Amino acid sequence: MSLARFRRDRTLAHVVPLVVFMLAGGILTIVTGSLDGLFRDHVYLSWWRRYPEHWIYPVQTLMAGGLLVLWWRHYELRWEPRKFLFGALLGVVGIGIWILPTQLYDWWGMKEAEPGGWKQALGILPRREGFDPDIFESSAAWWTATIFRMLRAVVVVSLVEELLWRGFLMRFLLNPDGDYWSKPFGEPSWKSYLIVTALVVFIHGPADWAAAFVWGTLMYGCAVWTRSLGACVVMHAVANFLMGWYALSFGKYGLW
Repeated sequence: MSLARFRRDRTLAHVVPLVVFMLAGGILTIVTGSLDGLFRDHVYLSWWRRYPEHWIYPVQTLMAGGLLVLWWRHYELRWEPRKFLFGALLGVVGIGIWILPTQLYDWWGMKEAEPGGWKQALGILPRREGFDPDIFESSAAWWTATIFRMLRAVVVVSLVEELLWRGFLMRFLLNPDGDYWSKPFGEPSWKSYLIVTALVVFIHGPADWAAAFVWGTLMYGCAVWTRSLGACVVMHAVANFLMGWYALSFGKYGLW
């Protein structure tokens, strides 16, 4: 396939950025999983060996971001203020539900690191271990790590996930053997709701499954009610920004 044809392919434009993003994330999992036991407790080693996520996340962000720029003309992100506002409000509601379980852990004064049972299934956990920019003593390094992490969550994740889940897959499931791009965005279907929501749930860890189901349902509702891909992206971006702020403010690094 020539580069020109590659850039003209609307399906690739919606699918490839998230695929590349997740493959890069897979590399992160392999690298950090193999290095955790070897390097994280070795305080004399450089940060990039002890905490590889702090350089892999920016690489992941730049790779997926570059693909979004390459295919930008394919995306239906029209400026629709009222729909965007509705999406933003749903983002606040959705992320409030997502962070509620770990906030309950604090409100209830729980001391167990891993409560187990139904509490763990609902995500009522401390959520302290995760991406922590406080490993850096330099304020410049702290800000660089934090800005890249926010850029990844608020801009790149919001776009690559909504482009594939809502922009492509919701349509594809309506007419997989025909011209699925002829289907209008946000056309409702139980099949697309159940499959897309299930996939959104299972790309997250078990502690987030309950919240991800509610989130996926709200996001599907945003797509159907607004018929606006841009509103879905705004909803996701607002939610991820608030989650990042909450994680940094309350030390809940396991959320992101």
